[in-house]
Amino acid sequence: MKLFFQTALLLCLMAPAWAQRQMTVTGKITDKQSGRGLPYVSVALYSAADSTLINGVLADDQGDFRFEKLAVAGYYLEMQLMGYHNARMALPAFPDGTSTMALPPVAMLADERLLNAVDVKGNRESVESQIDRQVYRAGQFLGSQGGTAIDVLRNTASVTVNSEGDITLRGSTGFLVLVNGKPVQTEPSVILSQIPANSIEHIEVITSPSARYDPDGKSGIINITTKVAGRDSQSLVLNIQGGVPSIKTYHNLKAPQRFGADAAWGLKAGKWEVNVSGNYQRNDIAGRRTGDVNTTLGDIFTSFPSDGERSLKRYNYTTRASVTFTADPFHVLSAGLYKGYRFQSRRADLVYHNSKTNIETGANVGAITYFNSNVAQKSNDVTLGNLDYTHRFANQSELVLSGLIESAKLDGLTTNINLAEPDRDRTLQHSRNPSENPLNAYRVQGDYSVPIGKGKLETGYQYRNQVQKGIFQYLDQNPESGEFVLVPQFSSRTRVENHIHSVYGQYGGKAGKWAYSGGLRYEYATRRFEAAGTGPRKLELSNFFPSAQLQYQPGHGWSVKAGYTRRVQRSTTNELNPFPEREHSETLESGDPDILPEFIGQAEVGAAKEFEKGSAFLTAYHQRIKNVVNRVNSVYNDSIINRIYTNAGRAISWGMEAGSTVNLAKWWQLYAGANVYRYKIEGGLFRNTVDVNTSSLVYSINANTTFRLTHAWQVQWAINYLSKRVTAQGEDSRFVNPSLSVKKTFLKGKLAATLQWQSMDFGLLDANQQRITTWGKEFYTTTNYIQETDIFLINLSYNLNQLTKKAKLPASEFGDREF
Repeated sequence: MKLFFQTALLLCLMAPAWAQRQMTVTGKITDKQSGRGLPYVSVALYSAADSTLINGVLADDQGDFRFEKLAVAGYYLEMQLMGYHNARMALPAFPDGTSTMALPPVAMLADERLLNAVDVKGNRESVESQIDRQVYRAGQFLGSQGGTAIDVLRNTASVTVNSEGDITLRGSTGFLVLVNGKPVQTEPSVILSQIPANSIEHIEVITSPSARYDPDGKSGIINITTKVAGRDSQSLVLNIQGGVPSIKTYHNLKAPQRFGADAAWGLKAGKWEVNVSGNYQRNDIAGRRTGDVNTTLGDIFTSFPSDGERSLKRYNYTTRASVTFTADPFHVLSAGLYKGYRFQSRRADLVYHNSKTNIETGANVGAITYFNSNVAQKSNDVTLGNLDYTHRFANQSELVLSGLIESAKLDGLTTNINLAEPDRDRTLQHSRNPSENPLNAYRVQGDYSVPIGKGKLETGYQYRNQVQKGIFQYLDQNPESGEFVLVPQFSSRTRVENHIHSVYGQYGGKAGKWAYSGGLRYEYATRRFEAAGTGPRKLELSNFFPSAQLQYQPGHGWSVKAGYTRRVQRSTTNELNPFPEREHSETLESGDPDILPEFIGQAEVGAAKEFEKGSAFLTAYHQRIKNVVNRVNSVYNDSIINRIYTNAGRAISWGMEAGSTVNLAKWWQLYAGANVYRYKIEGGLFRNTVDVNTSSLVYSINANTTFRLTHAWQVQWAINYLSKRVTAQGEDSRFVNPSLSVKKTFLKGKLAATLQWQSMDFGLLDANQQRITTWGKEFYTTTNYIQETDIFLINLSYNLNQLTKKAKLPASEFGDREF
């Protein structure tokens, strides 16, 4: 008994010291096949008693890891690395009398399924079908190299680009653009034209977005994902492009210039990931325009056909940078910066033949021929910045706090000069239209996700603030003094404010062969529009935006899906401003301060099939659009048409899109995408004073075929075709644009040269031209825009990657920090 009490007393005295004893555990993770250390493996330490997550670290660039200040207890480790099977190891008992324990090396086995995916990289398909989107790999489209994101989008089944550069998704110009998942408020065509195609990894066309996405954009979302460096590596990609002199210049005032360069550098090492890129592109285009306009006012019929130059001078440059710091698997901080500048000058030097005829008598009551030089310059200087913080909890839930700020300086200057013809030595009219329309916006949001059952619950709150101030002036030159005098009738100052609060909840997951997602977003939005000389117009909106997606995979490469989403297309300053802006000699443009946003309900069903030599998908969709906004025409005076933005009732669209990639042989691949839909507008214009009831069948085809002649030689022929389609007051003609690309690689693939023949024509196809026609009770207008064809470009790309063998394995953005 005495010995028992002595032992108990000794244990009591030693217990505090034992309890305070802290241990350090070190170890190393290796590749099972080579025995070399694996860098940046995620290592999690769990309690053996209740599987509670105690701590987590990233192994260093040699595969070594370390845990400090551990209490003496039972533990086990779990290791994860993209491209490898997960590994688990139980820690042995802590040795007596020591404070450090060195574990034996942990060997991880490579996942052969992912290794095989790397081996067939050269035959990867151009498109992948997912539950809510189609994913297009930019590198598969040779004709877009050296261009911009717009050139990549031309190849997708859902997107069309017409002769004026207008981008439509499923027939609509309204869509939301994300860059690496971050939304931008700038006009989509502006931001897409500033992203070099060479920096794009893939483009996602999200046609059935879930509730966690902004509801903006009536036809869906386009997400641009840019390239990043592989794990434990740094990479450098350089591209230069130049164009040969034009084959046909259309007797334009200046010859077009085409050249550019871009570079991207990336580093991923340890806890840091850094990506920097920049580009400059000059891409002029020659062309001409022929048109005819006539009006009828009372007994006077006025006709003013025109013909002459319509060319474009355009250039842009951008810089991008992003930094991500992973302190440990639970704390990630990232920041990004985007700076882009775009300039475009559109020259229209036209000769007008203006004649007036009395309808009753047929007598000519007036005629004049004059030369009109109209140069419209516009620029956009965009700056974006974002800061994100991610915190991962022990229960595998995640909190993301993010902020984004955007500033866009939009300036414009239209110069309009009417000269006597043919001498052009007498000025009939000289006017200038300077404008400033800067945009400033920011957003803050918090998103929380947590695993529940076999799925994940996501919820969040977002606040958006957007302010846009506009100064639009019309200055007319006094012929006697030469001074430019402000014309108040065509000048205005505007201010638009949008405040948006939104909350959402969404749950999605997988169960066997089923994948599902459903959610609801609520939004309270206010819009305030002010214009000098008019009272403020206020609009308050309270709306729900439901969404649902369902996918079933029965096997044998098949998947079927269905989805529904409700969206909104908000109005721009141009659509709101009631003051007419003098666009050029024959056109004024104005908006409606009471215009309503469009609300869209979209449903779709589809199927996809992966087979041995390729894949295919087919999707049917239906859209119902309320408060359709159209740009329609009316007569301002006998020689000026007034373009007005107004609501035009409702529109209904039924459509079907399909796409397929087929490897016909090892050396021959075919990709084809098509979209066909029937679009119908019902309602009225100008507060129902003009009835609208029109419909048409529209289809587009984007296809290419690639021939791999040898390991180093590729040839790709592509075609983009858009059929004739109706508008609220007229129709647009068909548009066709074929191209041919030849690519040769050198230095084991590090250097590539691509010869591009864009807008193939040689006078046979009427390529790269489009006729736009409108008509009404008192007017008729038709204009054929003829743009340059047979453009030849040479693109050189040098790709220097300093990668370890492990860095060549496939990796995701979160591969080195995901558990």
